[in-house]
Amino acid sequence: MLVNQIAVFLENRSGRIAEFSKVLADANINIRAMSIADTEEYGILRAITDNNAKAVDTLKSNGFNAFASDLIGFIVADKPGEMFKVLDILEKSKINIGYLYSFAGANKDSAIILIKVDDNEKTSAILEENGINLMGDGLII
Repeated sequence: MLVNQIAVFLENRSGRIAEFSKVLADANINIRAMSIADTEEYGILRAITDNNAKAVDTLKSNGFNAFASDLIGFIVADKPGEMFKVLDILEKSKINIGYLYSFAGANKDSAIILIKVDDNEKTSAILEENGINLMGDGLII
């Protein structure tokens, strides 16, 4: 249901993402998913690793500004309109989505969507009430 992610603030300069990935590689931490939003001066790198607690500690001890947070994960059929159905439910329930990740192709018939919202508990309840397939604890990204 909830998926933990890390967020890292990076200066927007050549080599900084490579430094991030080297720190994690040296600590034997596997990056499972990653996304970057940037501006001219800095970026926010969001990632899911195989050990987010260790990743945050390792990154902080190497001078990175990192923290962890939880996202809601759900699964939809990998076909047109399926993500809209869920987003429409959330819109009608006045749930604001700060950002999302989506992964298609992990399974040929389904896609994984992760969302950042203000209230995970309320949002999860709304999704469950509407029959949305929330990710289980055993599902690995």
